[in-house]
Amino acid sequence: MGPTSWGRWIRSPRVHELLTCRPVTVSERVMEYQESVDLVRLKVHGVLPDPNTETQIVILRDEQNADILPIWVGTAEGNAIRLALEGHVTPRPMSHDLIRSFADHLNIKVSRVVVTDVKNNTYYASIHFVSQGSERIVDSRPSDAIALALRTNSPIYVTQDVLKRRGGGNLDAWLGKLGAKNPDKYQA
Repeated sequence: MGPTSWGRWIRSPRVHELLTCRPVTVSERVMEYQESVDLVRLKVHGVLPDPNTETQIVILRDEQNADILPIWVGTAEGNAIRLALEGHVTPRPMSHDLIRSFADHLNIKVSRVVVTDVKNNTYYASIHFVSQGSERIVDSRPSDAIALALRTNSPIYVTQDVLKRRGGGNLDAWLGKLGAKNPDKYQA
């Protein structure tokens, strides 16, 4: 890192928060994201069973159906997302319902979730919580972040970098075979 990079790093709201133990305000955190990452808003298009494994595939897409991001999740996680999509309420709260209840009672808002990275075919996400004008970011599995976002009506974003690294033409052809590119099929 050159001198300019170090200066930017030290001025980063996240580093400032760690050094001063002062929560970063929402506006500072949003500025950091706008400077460093282009985010694309996606919506859950549906949840499909993977015909080759015992997992589920959460299909995220943008409103123009131009960007599609499939994320493989466990069966239980896929079912939790599907329940939220379909508006089902279970007799007893599931984990994501419990987190939503805690947040509601503590006056904490889920402002957004972001799929932040992909390494070795494993996606990473973060949940952004806001309370009293300060934002906290919590590391999360994408499945948990998405399930919570659906229960709190919070937006779901993905970084441009993740979209670029998600795969190429083979992925699009494979999704086409599943019918996941059809905007009317598996509608959320």
